[in-house]
Amino acid sequence: MTEAAASPSTSPTLSLPGAVPPPDASADRPAVDAGVPWHFGDPFAEQRAAARSVAVFDRSNRGVLAVPGADRFSWLHSLTSQDFTGLGVGRGSEALVLDAQGRIEHHLAVASADEVVWLDVEPGTAGALLSYLDSMRFWSQVEPRDATAELAVLSLVGPDTDRTLERAGWPVPAAPHGVAARAGGGLARRVDWPGEHAVDLLVPRGELLATWRALTEAGARPAGSWAFEALRVEALRPRLGVDTDERTIPHEVNLIGPAVHLNKGCYRGQETVAKVHNVGRPPRRMVLLHLDGSAEVQPETGDPVLLGEKVVGRVGTVVRHHELGTVALALLKRSAPVDVELVAGVDDRAVQAAVDPDSIPPEGVAPGREAVRQLRG
Repeated sequence: MTEAAASPSTSPTLSLPGAVPPPDASADRPAVDAGVPWHFGDPFAEQRAAARSVAVFDRSNRGVLAVPGADRFSWLHSLTSQDFTGLGVGRGSEALVLDAQGRIEHHLAVASADEVVWLDVEPGTAGALLSYLDSMRFWSQVEPRDATAELAVLSLVGPDTDRTLERAGWPVPAAPHGVAARAGGGLARRVDWPGEHAVDLLVPRGELLATWRALTEAGARPAGSWAFEALRVEALRPRLGVDTDERTIPHEVNLIGPAVHLNKGCYRGQETVAKVHNVGRPPRRMVLLHLDGSAEVQPETGDPVLLGEKVVGRVGTVVRHHELGTVALALLKRSAPVDVELVAGVDDRAVQAAVDPDSIPPEGVAPGREAVRQLRG
């Protein structure tokens, strides 16, 4: 993720009262969420607010693409892992762009409103995604563009989300996955993570500060990326480039279902998706690790997970959660035992780790293997 998404030269949120920016990053480890607040003084209280009342998160560093045009649904259907032919106006979803081997290249949050499909993506990836989409236009009636300078993402999380939207003058989208356009610009999209009650707002970027103030005056607690990432990890939701590497396929990170429609074909990488689903199991699986939180230094993204001296996995997001303590997402080899003590990190970052048994994905029956078994039986 080397190409920066288009955005204003200054981030409006950095002037918010009480906002603490992310720690300085080294040259070889750039901050994933540079440009948005890390926290507002008490990240644990911010997490509790998202669980018990409502919190608002600035995610305006995300890239946004607009896809207008008469062929937008059929065109996106042919390029991604999601069924866009059944999406329609006023609905949201998720989708992936895969490479020819079925490995994840882009993870898209989708919102269809009026005559445009809006896609928001990880910071720094909008340019690369737009280049790919432009290269695949051919004769389709679509006009994809980078809309990062037009719209910015805010997220509301918590049981008081709907009431806060109403007080702030924003439409309340239907559940599940409804999208409601706002008079005057912007839209609200119902999502099912990082909490049970969550709505993303795509806000006209020039109104970002005014919208933030309206939401906080309506009762939302200001919250930063520390709290959002902790809730995301709790929800076992992967982040592209953090919890994935260049080899990750959708089955390994719980994206079959949310972002992959198994009853469609004819898109790049579909053959791998179908093969793993029908006749095999993914080589790795994403799990939640409970880490020894007594150490001052914790593992970092990309560090190995060890069983004795053998590398059995890769550390993803590491967070401090208000109830779970210090935890991390990790990709483990399927052959790695999950009921033994592991070590996450290297050198002075090495700490004891244990797999949360509730995070282990269920072993589904592969349809192809079951068909063979029945024939042999």
